[in-house]
Amino acid sequence: MTAAEFVVVANRLPVDRVVAPDGEEIWRTSPGGLVAALEPVMKTVDGAWVGWAGQADLELEPFEANGIRLIPIALSEQEVAEYYEGFANDTIWPLYHDVIAPPQFHREWWDAYVAVNRRFAEAAASAVAQNGTVWVHDYQLQLVPEMVRALRPDVTIGYFHHIPFPAHGLYAQLPWRDQVLRGLLGADVIGFQRAQDATYFLAAVRRRLQHPVKGSLVEVPDDDGSRPVLAKAFPISIDTAPYLELIEKPEVRARAVEIRQSLGNPKRILLGVDRLDYTKGIRHRIKAYGELLTEGRLSVEDVTFIQVASPSRERVDAYVHLRDEIELSVSRINGDFDTMVHTAIRYLHQGFPREEMVALYLAADVMLVTALRDGMNLVAKEYIATRADNRGALVLSEFTGAADELRQAVRVNPHDIEGLKDAIMTAVEMEPAEQSRRMRSLRKRVLEHDVKVWSSSFLDALADVRAQRS
Repeated sequence: MTAAEFVVVANRLPVDRVVAPDGEEIWRTSPGGLVAALEPVMKTVDGAWVGWAGQADLELEPFEANGIRLIPIALSEQEVAEYYEGFANDTIWPLYHDVIAPPQFHREWWDAYVAVNRRFAEAAASAVAQNGTVWVHDYQLQLVPEMVRALRPDVTIGYFHHIPFPAHGLYAQLPWRDQVLRGLLGADVIGFQRAQDATYFLAAVRRRLQHPVKGSLVEVPDDDGSRPVLAKAFPISIDTAPYLELIEKPEVRARAVEIRQSLGNPKRILLGVDRLDYTKGIRHRIKAYGELLTEGRLSVEDVTFIQVASPSRERVDAYVHLRDEIELSVSRINGDFDTMVHTAIRYLHQGFPREEMVALYLAADVMLVTALRDGMNLVAKEYIATRADNRGALVLSEFTGAADELRQAVRVNPHDIEGLKDAIMTAVEMEPAEQSRRMRSLRKRVLEHDVKVWSSSFLDALADVRAQRS
């Protein structure tokens, strides 16, 4: 495989391996925000994508799928347990999400994280052309920028952080805090979802490494004296085109009507769409809705709540307990309030194709995005993109990155159950004229600041670095 001018490095490849009943191997485009965000970019450049295929002990040669060159990284069962389920998702994820769940610190997990990051870095360094660009993504690969720079000082390196970055008081708990900062500072441009995340990162760099920081620039010592690193917010977005196309399809619109009818044609449908994760505030949302039913502010005849909770990290203990807790709460509420015709909560622990999700968005009158902490939350933007009639209401946690942009949403502190209940009622009772006023503003923001604008702004920043170097 020839060297690529542009190499993306992410934990996962943008495709999933599916083995058909006849034994034929099929590669299907993966769900998820990162793939949706980067796939359009990859098809317009001479690029390659380095990532794990999603199965342990799977050795694959580089191949092409959906018009993208793919370079698979093999992980053993032990590495999946220690690097991915361990350090990435039981150390970094909870620590960076405000310690909603307690992070676990294990030295063997850190050792596995270092070893796997080095494997990704070596693959990227081998794949990229002379003076090319490497764009590293997310918390699983925070050491890769520094490692790539050591191997290929000729290339321009970007890193984008898709989750929050914590305040220093929390970040300082990490035993390997300085190593991670140095790993990230191997990049020329470091992107965050929110300005606050960039501020926290720069504060950590200043306090821990004592590098000079001026505005969004860090002066990182190197062999030539110092090297400037730009660290700032580049709020990610969605590719709006598929959503705008799907809402015009008669079969998708018919499916939205069918969903309402299957629920007994309630006056209002509330919708939550999340990975099953303790950061998403699903428990708080269900509790608030249950109390509204108990207090008689909502009735099961008038309002139905659909909660899609796609499976996530099912071998991590915290997620197993979360699923049990949520399903018990749903069962109790449905047991108390269901009738023969109406269901209080339609709980769906499964993923759905995009067509079905768009039908759900069209059917829903109120979208509940009440994460306790979230890097961005692209579901909020997906819902807005589908609302061509300017109807519907979005209840949005102030602790999501999307809250910085989507200011016409009904904003809420999800930890405040009474406030959350009031926000839900505000959305349920909102007059059509008010819905339209808010939704027009929200759609303008989402349609004008789509994934192409996001990727262009980041790649332009990298191009500026390259131009200054030459």
